[in-house]
Amino acid sequence: MEVRHEADEYEARLADVISVVRDTVRRRWKIMAAVTAAIFILGVAAVSFMTPKYTSTAKVRLDPSRNPLANNAQATRAELTPEAIETEVTAIRSLDLARSIVRAYGLSTDPEFVEEVNNNANLGSTEARENALAAAVLSHLNVDREKLTYVLNVRFTSTDSLKAAKLANAFADGYIESRTTNKVGTAERQSEWFQQRLDELGKQASEAEARAADYRARAGIVESSVANSTVGTINDQQVAPLASSLATAESDAAAARARLAAARSQVSRGGLDAVSEVLGSPVIADLRRQRAEVVRSRGEVEARYGDRHPESIRVRDQLMALDSQIDAEARRVVGSLQAAASAAEARADSLRQSLNSLERERETSARDSVTAASLEREAAAKRALYDKMSQMSLESAQAARLSIAQAEVVDRAEPQPRPTSPNKPLLYALSLLVALAAGAGTIAVMEMTSGGFRSVEDVQDQLGIPVLAVVPKVGKGQNPADLMLERPTSMFAESYRIARAAVLGVKGTRSPKVIAITSSLPAEGKTTSAVAFARTLATAGAKTLLIECDIRRAAVRQIVRTPVPAVGLVEVLHGEAGVDEAIHPGDVPNLDQLLVLSPYFSAENLFGEGRMEQLLGGLRERYEHIVLDLPPLMGLADGRFLAVLADATTLVIKWNSTPVSAAISSLNWLRSDGSNPVGALYTQVDPSAQAVGGLYYYSKQYSDYYQAN
Repeated sequence: MEVRHEADEYEARLADVISVVRDTVRRRWKIMAAVTAAIFILGVAAVSFMTPKYTSTAKVRLDPSRNPLANNAQATRAELTPEAIETEVTAIRSLDLARSIVRAYGLSTDPEFVEEVNNNANLGSTEARENALAAAVLSHLNVDREKLTYVLNVRFTSTDSLKAAKLANAFADGYIESRTTNKVGTAERQSEWFQQRLDELGKQASEAEARAADYRARAGIVESSVANSTVGTINDQQVAPLASSLATAESDAAAARARLAAARSQVSRGGLDAVSEVLGSPVIADLRRQRAEVVRSRGEVEARYGDRHPESIRVRDQLMALDSQIDAEARRVVGSLQAAASAAEARADSLRQSLNSLERERETSARDSVTAASLEREAAAKRALYDKMSQMSLESAQAARLSIAQAEVVDRAEPQPRPTSPNKPLLYALSLLVALAAGAGTIAVMEMTSGGFRSVEDVQDQLGIPVLAVVPKVGKGQNPADLMLERPTSMFAESYRIARAAVLGVKGTRSPKVIAITSSLPAEGKTTSAVAFARTLATAGAKTLLIECDIRRAAVRQIVRTPVPAVGLVEVLHGEAGVDEAIHPGDVPNLDQLLVLSPYFSAENLFGEGRMEQLLGGLRERYEHIVLDLPPLMGLADGRFLAVLADATTLVIKWNSTPVSAAISSLNWLRSDGSNPVGALYTQVDPSAQAVGGLYYYSKQYSDYYQAN
């Protein structure tokens, strides 16, 4: 439900906006039409006088893949970047190319370009004039890329169709020619320079390699034969195996010392027999086996022959000899351990001395190695630079021999049979749109700056008083007051009958007798409303008197259809004539009038000193209603003084004209003075306006109820 309510509110607001726009156009359509017509005519005239121009297009295709130097996909893509294509566009629009075309085609005397150059007075030299002509020609040239392709559109615009095609082709051909010539010429110059540099670099590389080889020979620096070859001296190559031998010798000497120390420790604890090497000696083992056999034979011999038998003595001597041999062999084994330890220590000392000597020599040759490495790097760098320069020289030579261009004209420009600009139908349509926008903007500005009330709601919200009636605006050439007499059933007449009902109120209430009608400013329909309202009261059968109190203007006599009397209100208030002499019948039954004969200007207080109050007091007894046509409230004091004397005051507000501030000030004055403002008459409202708020009798639904105005 809430969504539905919001949708209804939105539709209502949209309908209000549409209604306001429609009303504004209906009221101010003549101004809008005049502004639109004037601007459209100016636009049509401007377009009609435009010089027709022709644009011819030549298409140039770029093809970097045809470059023999772009031998990989990455190089080809680099040639086709947007930046590279924009560079080619700039080359086509170069001033040098334009100058060459100006000279080749004699454009220095072409009126189309000379006229542009002659407008510049700062051309003192021939070169400056030629540059200005080239710039003028370039102003007619447009070069762009065709979508995302590698095709460039070379467009030239001129007042001559043939000239446009000729110069478009000239720029395309000139671009390709200059591009090829410049590239080949540059490649040839580069090739010559590369050859000169190659000779220099080859000589430098050879000298550097010779210096490195000589230094290696003098310093004894050789290259190792391993796969990852490194450069070093002979000493560097001897250090590694010598250090390995020294480590082995020191290990052997340490092992020999350990065995000797162990043997000595075993001897100290248990004799030679406790030495491991002795126990493990095969000779000693064999001697001990023989001794065991002798010991076994000794026991048998002594048991058989006795201790003193020669055989027993022989066995004992044999046993002693074996023991002596075992002891000698054991001592020899221990001695050999000591000799082995001494030999190993001596070998290690010898290797250590040799390694120390090599280290001292190596320190001396380290500087030579560094110098040799530096010479090798210098020679390698010069050789690499020579190889790189040789490759570049080869590429440059290939570019110099290039015979296939990397750009070609794929579509030559042709003369156009019809002008390409201006597009007159489109410009006419745009002129019409601009004219319509200007007309709409003009009436919109007029609406925003009008500052008046535009609807009944505006009046009631701003002033806080009801709108008694909405009086429609009548057509030109018609007297609004006469409509009351000529067309009593018109919308204009009906609006004052509505005002009468609103002012007098419903039956049973006391109706105001003296009714004042005033306005904030002049020309708001106040006097016409006073006359029409008085006629409406009289037509309804009420005895009515119309008193014209706007003495400085005295406009009622120009509206009513009665002869001008001899005396009027001013004479009555001055005491120069009686009131009965000044009152004369009006132009409808039951209506009398007390008018001003001519505009009266005086600083005196004509309505003061009780004269006007006394006059009204006497007339109240003779008439049912008295209508006072008061002067405007802004800038005049009489209106405020007279409004206090009335029973009810009606404020006339002109639709879309009376300033809001003026109406508010006038109403505040009336209230502060003690008068009784009962409502507002909303006058001169456009009959077609729908913003009058609730008074739908102006719509077509009520067309049968009213007599046409």
